[in-house]
Amino acid sequence: MKQTFRRSAFGAAIVLGLGLGVSTTPVFAQESTDPIKIAMFDWTSVNLNATILAQILKAKGYNVELVTSDYLSSLQTGLQTGDLTIGMEFWDTTAGEAMAAADASGKTEKMGALGPKAKEEWWYPSYMKEKCPGLPNWEALKDPKCAEAFSTPETAPKGRYVGGPVTWEGFDDERVEALGLPFEVIHAGTDAAMFAELESAYQRQAPIMLWIYSPHWAPAKYKGEWVEFPEFSKACYEDPSVGVNPDMAYDCGKPFGEIWKYAWAGMKDKWPGAHKIAANYTITADELNALSGQVDLDGKTIEEVAAGWIAANQAKVDAWAQ
Repeated sequence: MKQTFRRSAFGAAIVLGLGLGVSTTPVFAQESTDPIKIAMFDWTSVNLNATILAQILKAKGYNVELVTSDYLSSLQTGLQTGDLTIGMEFWDTTAGEAMAAADASGKTEKMGALGPKAKEEWWYPSYMKEKCPGLPNWEALKDPKCAEAFSTPETAPKGRYVGGPVTWEGFDDERVEALGLPFEVIHAGTDAAMFAELESAYQRQAPIMLWIYSPHWAPAKYKGEWVEFPEFSKACYEDPSVGVNPDMAYDCGKPFGEIWKYAWAGMKDKWPGAHKIAANYTITADELNALSGQVDLDGKTIEEVAAGWIAANQAKVDAWAQ
């Protein structure tokens, strides 16, 4: 199985500034006053969850830092060495291999599911269906006329697929080759850039095919469909003989599954109270979609949206520490 881990961009730790003040005395006297370092990645929902947890822990008196990190390599490096304490979203859809390697190391803890189910796949607006009437069946994309309908001047006559940032993996380049799709994969530089491109195309009714994931506000805001690829299996990713192409792996769709929380294995002993809160932390897909929309669509800051959610859910938050 292909293992791809990129160097983590831990950079400088961002000390959480939420107007709450960092206490040097944790809620339980026996717990460490060292900072609990929560990973920040490159999409909105994970940073909302990180900020909500950080605000909760700070209110309990913990020293907390938010640290800009790389999604996949945080499992290989930061969470194994303790340079990171916890990451709030690792998706079965994209981080399966990295999670398996982290589990095998014995240096991380899979803390439980966040709550929402993960779905990530190629997506197109409904107005494109009349130009490629065989959709959502993936085989419609093999038609040169359909591919050209999704093309841009830079990719014509091939269709253009806007993939997520390269750190997300997803194996779209491999999928295009294995399934013989006349498409060119263009990776967005950031999550924000990808959805800005969707907004622009949607307003102009312009052709676009891109990576859409859920939980996220986009599937609710825009009318469209996910492409239906051959069903994912682990064997499809590992064994070229499995699937529609007997000579190549990745000839199937992306996996679906859970979103997991991961911690450095030493967290439960160093900060048992904070560990209990993080382990109990859950949120629903509907909540996360709405919160992400407040940030990305309404222009609110992640900090104020996080604080609002905590205020509305204080009884639940208090129960997590019991």
